[in-house]
Amino acid sequence: MTEPHDEQPSIRYHRTCEDCQGGPGDDVRTLSVGRDLSVTETWHTDRCPAFTIERILIEASAEKLKEQEAWAKDAFPSVHRRLTAAAAAIPAGDTAAPFAAALMELVQAQAEDTGRFVILPTWTEILERHFPPQEPA
Repeated sequence: MTEPHDEQPSIRYHRTCEDCQGGPGDDVRTLSVGRDLSVTETWHTDRCPAFTIERILIEASAEKLKEQEAWAKDAFPSVHRRLTAAAAAIPAGDTAAPFAAALMELVQAQAEDTGRFVILPTWTEILERHFPPQEPA
C-alpha cells in the first residue's frame, strides 16, 4: 500500500519578507509546511517585526496547548465515566447499541495511551468487529 503523500511532488517556495526584505544569508529562516506538504521558506533579519510577532504567536499557542492538555488530563477520567454510564444504560437490543459499543471501544483504545492517536488499523479492527460485512443477498 502506498502512502497518500508518496505521489505528491516536493514543492518548496522561497518568500521574501515584506517587512524586513530578508533573504538567504540573513539571520533567521522560518519554514512552514502546508497541507499539500509544500514547504515555504522565509528569511528574516534578527530585528524583523513580522518574525517577532510570529515568535510571540507561536509561544502563545504553545502555552495555550499546555493549558488545554492539563485541562483534558484532569477532565478526561470523569468524562470517560459519564460516557461509560450512558453507554451501559442503552438496552442490548436497541439500534444504538452497536454504535455505543464501538464508540466505547474506540474511546478505551484512546484512553490506554492519550499521548498518541488511535491508528487506522485499530479503528478498522474495532469497526469490523461491531459492523461485520454483510453477505450479499
